[in-house]
Amino acid sequence: MTKEILIAPSILAADFARLGEEVAAIDAAGADWIHCDVMDGHFVPNISFGADVIKAIRPRTKNIFDVHLMIAPADPYLEAFAKAGADVITVHAEAGAHLDRSLQAIRMLGKKAGVSLCPATPESAIEHVLDRLDLVLVMTVNPGFGGQSFLGSQLEKIARIKSMIGARPIRLEVDGGVTRDNAAAVAAAGADTLVAGSAVFRGNSAAEYAANIAAIRTAAEAGRVPKLQDSCTHRMRLSDGGRIR
Repeated sequence: MTKEILIAPSILAADFARLGEEVAAIDAAGADWIHCDVMDGHFVPNISFGADVIKAIRPRTKNIFDVHLMIAPADPYLEAFAKAGADVITVHAEAGAHLDRSLQAIRMLGKKAGVSLCPATPESAIEHVLDRLDLVLVMTVNPGFGGQSFLGSQLEKIARIKSMIGARPIRLEVDGGVTRDNAAAVAAAGADTLVAGSAVFRGNSAAEYAANIAAIRTAAEAGRVPKLQDSCTHRMRLSDGGRIR
């Protein structure tokens, strides 16, 4: 069954001087999830925020907090982020030696478990943990900074991971340089959850954020149409002896 498209604005691109207001604004603007990019200055070359900030903004929305841990090691901090209000906790396959253990720990905390892959990491890294996952996050930039350009080389990886997931109830998320201009290609490759930072927080009002979210969603949904049409055409050919009326 095709999953609905979800848009998860990344608060990394928000105005940190009024972060609580920004979270409330994207909530009102139609965000499906709130994406929280946590960076440690070690695993990635930047520092963003930690569990205390997530705890502080948690009361501003009842929306899903999609917490992406770009930190190593991650295991010692999983409980803190769970208590802070994370709903989905995603760790990097590259950030520790025992990915299966990390995913078990997240689920034991009562949270959804995700794994993220950097651009140079092959999808084979998650082959043996698929049944521990609620989400796979494909990085389409090298993690560490917002505002980077989308890496088109990752589209084939997204498609291969979509095939790996099969009928499992796993969301396929993409993060990095997603805009209304490439959302169709991302969705056509198989992604159903799109993270967007700069492309959402362009402007300074909930109305502008809503227009940005709607534009990305519309483009992503349109990206799925050719596949649906091809499937219908294929069925028509089969049912009519290979001819199309």
